[in-house]
Amino acid sequence: MSEVSFCDPQFLREETPQGFARQVERLLALLGFEDVANVDGSGDQGADIIARLKGADWVFQSKWRKAGRAVDEDAVNETWNAMQVYGIHRGVVVTNATFTRKARERAEALARVGVRITLWAGENLSVLYGRASDRLPPFTLHSYQERAVDAAWEALEESGRALVFLATGLGKTVVAGRIVTRALDQNPSAQILIVAHVTDLVEQLERAMWRDIPKSVPTRLLHGDSKPDSLLGVTFAVLPTAASYVASGYRPDLIIVDEAHHVGETGHYATLLEATEARRMGVTATPWRGDRYEIEQTFGEAVVRVSISDGMRLGYLAEVNYRLFTDNVDWDFVESQSERGYSIRDLNKRLFIPERDEAVRDRLREVWDRTPSPRGIVFCQTIQHAEEMARVLARVPGWGATVAVHNDMGKGERRERLLGFRSGSIPIITSVDLLNEGVDVPDVNILCFARVTHSRRIFVQQLGRGLRLRPGKTHVEVLDFVSDLRRLAEVLEIREQVSESDIESVNVPRNQFMFEDARIESLLEQWIADVGDLAGAQETVRLEFPPVEGGV
Repeated sequence: MSEVSFCDPQFLREETPQGFARQVERLLALLGFEDVANVDGSGDQGADIIARLKGADWVFQSKWRKAGRAVDEDAVNETWNAMQVYGIHRGVVVTNATFTRKARERAEALARVGVRITLWAGENLSVLYGRASDRLPPFTLHSYQERAVDAAWEALEESGRALVFLATGLGKTVVAGRIVTRALDQNPSAQILIVAHVTDLVEQLERAMWRDIPKSVPTRLLHGDSKPDSLLGVTFAVLPTAASYVASGYRPDLIIVDEAHHVGETGHYATLLEATEARRMGVTATPWRGDRYEIEQTFGEAVVRVSISDGMRLGYLAEVNYRLFTDNVDWDFVESQSERGYSIRDLNKRLFIPERDEAVRDRLREVWDRTPSPRGIVFCQTIQHAEEMARVLARVPGWGATVAVHNDMGKGERRERLLGFRSGSIPIITSVDLLNEGVDVPDVNILCFARVTHSRRIFVQQLGRGLRLRPGKTHVEVLDFVSDLRRLAEVLEIREQVSESDIESVNVPRNQFMFEDARIESLLEQWIADVGDLAGAQETVRLEFPPVEGGV
């Protein structure tokens, strides 16, 4: 395949307005801009992209044209408005087409009064592409990531299948990106398909993997609103659109499935993978599925497994101060009920007294006041609960901007709230399952589980949101208001695993897992001894209360 410039006029004409803005993002990164952020959406005040070059912020207004029509002076005025709103002194209007005479005259008039707005036409993009770096500097891999890349590549070469299990925060996307690099080094003309189950996730993956792809290899998005005719290079696609393209004859050389635990015995993933003989790789942070389907049947045995407890023990994840609030246990029930053989479902209903949202608020406030540069996420039971919890927290001085983020709101509103959270103008967000996977949120140092229901997979994903290491971050505070016995067992199991010694560990984190009421531990230990995997048990498993020495 001859080099295909992602700034080529024909390539850009096949894009959408949103797709063109993404190609501009890629170009800016290769030109040396940092902190490139797409802010397009309702309330963007005329800005589509904000980026930083040599310490100075720039605002970009992107204007895509299918053919013919030039960009008028309105775009220049929109850019000027955005510059004033954001307090930025450099602006650019960028298009794949040309500019009208009035647009150029307006930019020149503003320049005479000190307003610097540059116009980048399609011909300028080709010139800038030539000046851009071939690729961004790669990340330095940790030793376990290097082992994962080597093992996955070897498995792909030998059997055409590979599965990587790295807990949230341990860089599974980085590992997948290096596999893409190796595949392109082996065959620069390779067609590679990166597929996931939601649009937000495939957009996030494309941005993350630009670092691993030379500029000579184009990247495209494939989903309901973006269906290009040509899929050369690396395609980032969402189901079921990817499956429909494969059904129509698209035959990638390599398929990488992110969040591979979504792959089942039937469904769109199964249809897609069965229709092609391409090499396949699955990456996931949480390999458990609700229907008990083993994803090893699709991708082979995992070539590497690094769990959250492994990452904590080896010092690759942030230290954690984990407190389980079990002081809402109905101990009168424990004392009066024994040898009844209650199911876990029954026990959860009878054993835990619901904690009021105000009590959760007060505990959160205590931790907030002693945490440097606090930033928090509160996971809730339902969308209604998330909205109500946001209202409760917003009444606290300093938390007035607290908002909920969930799937019942539009994509633009979600993006706006997450941008506010990232910038620090929103101190806390409440959510349900939206932030588990596929949404790029900034690192936080306070997590609160407010009576969330049990799911081993969701629990690990949510906990991982606070475990990423970053300069200046000392640890993460976790407040867990437990309403499920299996959650208690899950945390107890992680605590035991983290406390194990490991000869490879140089910096063993000083993790703390504290039960507010130690009496629950004796119950858990005896139940675990009886049931085995209490954390993974079904709700129908029946438990008996063991005798509590010394009473309760």
